[in-house]
Formats: sequence, C-alpha cells, structure tokens
Amino acid sequence: MKPEKFERLEEHLWEVPRYQNFMRVPARIYASEKLLKKMQEDLTIQQGIHVTALPGIVSYSEVMPDGHQGYGFPIGGVAAFDYEDGVISPGGVGYDINCGIRLIKTGLKMEEITSYLEKIMDTIYGYVPAGIGMKGKIKITPQEFDQLLKKGSKWAIERGYGWEIDLERTEDGGYYPLADPSKVSQRAKERGLPQVGTLGGGNHFLEMQVIKEIFDPKIARAFGLEKGNVAILIHTGGRGISHEVCDDYLRKFEKAIRAGETEDSEKLQKVLNLERELCCAKVKSRLGKDYLGAMAACANYAWTNRQVITYFVRKSFEEVLGKHAEDLGMDLVYDVAHNIAKIEEYEVDGKKKKLVVHRKGATRSLPAFHPSTPNCYREIGQPVLIPGSMGSTSYILVGTDKAVKNAFGSTAHGAGREMSRTRAKKQFYGGEIKKELERDGIVVRCKNLPEFAEEYKKAYKDPTEVVNVCHEAGLAKKVASFATIGIIKG
Repeated sequence: MKPEKFERLEEHLWEVPRYQNFMRVPARIYASEKLLKKMQEDLTIQQGIHVTALPGIVSYSEVMPDGHQGYGFPIGGVAAFDYEDGVISPGGVGYDINCGIRLIKTGLKMEEITSYLEKIMDTIYGYVPAGIGMKGKIKITPQEFDQLLKKGSKWAIERGYGWEIDLERTEDGGYYPLADPSKVSQRAKERGLPQVGTLGGGNHFLEMQVIKEIFDPKIARAFGLEKGNVAILIHTGGRGISHEVCDDYLRKFEKAIRAGETEDSEKLQKVLNLERELCCAKVKSRLGKDYLGAMAACANYAWTNRQVITYFVRKSFEEVLGKHAEDLGMDLVYDVAHNIAKIEEYEVDGKKKKLVVHRKGATRSLPAFHPSTPNCYREIGQPVLIPGSMGSTSYILVGTDKAVKNAFGSTAHGAGREMSRTRAKKQFYGGEIKKELERDGIVVRCKNLPEFAEEYKKAYKDPTEVVNVCHEAGLAKKVASFATIGIIKG
C-alpha cells in the first residue's frame, strides 16, 4: 500500500479511499504512525481493503490498533453488514470462535498470597489442563453437550459451576440465542465434548495479576478494583469444536459458490476471485443461517468453557487459603468476546439499521446507558479488557460513545502480534524466556517450552502503545493496568 493512498482523518485514524473498482466503501485504520508502519510490513492493510468488497458492507471496514495479518479478515478487523442484504463470513469471525477474556478480582493484596502463590498456581494447573488436545475434569454426555451448546454459561451455573451474578457480568449473559447444535457436525462435537474447562495452546493463558496503576479512580471503584489487589485473567475460547466448525463452513461456502448454488453466486464468485479466504454467504440464505446457528453454538461453548475454568480457579484459592471464594472477594468483573459476529443495531446515514457486526480479534466497547451494557454497569459503561503478553502490562478500560458512533461499538482486543510464530521460535528459546520471567519473580507453569517462545512479549506489539491509541482515539477509556505475577500456558 503506497503511503499517498492514506488520508489522515484524526491523529490516530487513517482512511484508504475507494481507489479500486471492487471497493464498496473505504477502509479505515486506527493506529499511531509507528503501528501503521508495522501493519504495512505484512498483509494487514491489504486484507482490510479486500473486506470492503464484501456485499452489503456498510460505512467502512476497520482495522484496530492491534491489527495484524490473519485469515480472510485481518486480526483486529471489524466490519458491519446489512442484515437484510449482507453476508456473513467465517474468515471474519475466525477459527477460534468467541476466543475471549475474563477478569476475576480478589480482595487479596500481593503480600497476602506471596507465600502461597506457587501452591495456588500448581493447584489451578492441576484443575485446568493447558495445551493442545487436553481433556477437561468434568464429564458430559453427548445429550448434555447439546444443552450446553444451546444454553451457554447458564448451563454451567445450573450445574454449580459458578454464581448467578456471573451471568450478568458476562457479555450477553454468556448466551447466544441463535445457537443450533444440529448445525454443528458430529466431528466438531466429538472434538469439543472432552475439552470443556481447558485452556488450549497458542496465545491462550491464565495469568495471576496485581493491579499496578489506577487511571480513573471512580470507575475503578465501580469495577471493584483497588491498587495492589490480586486479580486473574483467563484467555481462551471455543477449542476444537470452533476450529472444526470454521473449517466445515469454509468448505461448504466455497463449494456452493463455485457450483453456483448460493444466492448472489455471481457477486460472491467475484469475492472468491479477489480473496478466497473471504468466502461468505448471504446472512438470510440457508447456508448463512446454518453457519450463524453453528457459530452461536460455539460461542456458547466458549463462554461455558471460561465459566468452568472460573469455577476451578475459585476452588483452587479455597483449597489453598482455606476460605470461601465469596469471602476472598472473587467476583467476576467481566467477560468479553473476541472473534464473533453479532446482530446489532447502529445508526448508518442517519437511520437505525440492523447489522451483522463481525469482530475478529476485536471486542465490544459500549458506553453507559447503552441497551447492551449490563445492568450492574449501566451508569458506568462496559468493562473492556486488553491483555498484554507474558509479563507485559495488561489493561482494563471502559466503553465510550465514540466507539459506538465511529466503530460499531468496537475496540482492540490485545497487543497484536508483531512477529510470526515461526520467526519467534527461531529467534527466542522458551527455556530462556521462562528463566527471564522467573528472575522477575513471575511463577511460570508451561508444558511446551518451544511453543512458549511464540508468545514472548517481544513477539507482540507494545500493549501500552495499543491501549494509548484506543484511549486517545476515543475507542475506550483507560481505567487501570495490571502486572503479571503468575502464568499458565499450554
């Protein structure tokens, strides 16, 4: 992408105008000059431009400050499509459907758990399997599994894996009502069934944190956060079931388009010719509805997965410290989804419009009094969680009106990769990284040290720069930051 194609709309907002015939709308990028330059080193911006070719797209495609090259959409990509005449794209949701993150607070100070930290980490590590293909600690029948896929987090709460208040503090109550387990293949169900309550591998993690800095004391108090207190971040998603569903529907969509069996096959064929990874279907077509039902079931699975892990985290603290989780103040602050397509309403050209908002490596950022902001935060705004990577700073922010007006209620979801996994493994050694973290006083539990190198903080963008762009661009407002004291990775 040549620099002269960019128009600078604001300090941290750039636009690529419609300079190619296939572009239905402009492409926008939220970035500092440094982050924009980094995005130009791979296909991030080109992918954001290609998204503008999808039928039914409204306003513009967007790349968040953590944007980097992905499959189909860039990771950090946001785009909204007209519900009546637009499309849905598995490449705009991602393989790890509803990969997301949740924050559990405690009333404990760092000094209160220092002597117990290793034992707490070992106990959690025993209860929450981490790594590729690991099996969870709870047993579920195939019949129960369909109910889990339908109900989401409520399924877990009904079986004692959490507290009723957890539902209110989970995005959309941890429940996607369009879930249809019959649209999920048997192979996908077989992969997901044994993995409930597991972290998985890659960039997934469970980290023990300490609240390092408070930027907005009033909102921090409303979130129940106090400087020096211990908190837990859980980052994982839809495991094997999501990967299989994404694969299944990418094949189905492409086959139907090439055979001319889909609605608007000619238009969709042009998209395939431009970028095969953007294969899609009309939202209201049979295939589109099938994928939406399967994707929603995977979203429910991911929320349930994080809820079950929350149960085992609380149980671990109780066993080690000999106190009830309630007495330890282990409330869920919030759980936000990444990698999802939601049916939401936004104003487009002065009119309210029903849209399918794709967020891939992006998360919701909703202000006070927004209809989808949970009641417990109605007068404050929705918590936004943006983690760093292995020892770097993590953040909690709050949603804004500007995010709703300019970015379909969206913001960044993490630091964003700066280096490919292959390059990171060639450049860094997992064993040395583990020693470095332990020298800094961070307790590390990890099975696969070569893969540990993929997630080294130097393989990622600086989360502080990403968060500052979000804050200064008005996509979310900084509330507090966290320092890592313990890491569990696959």
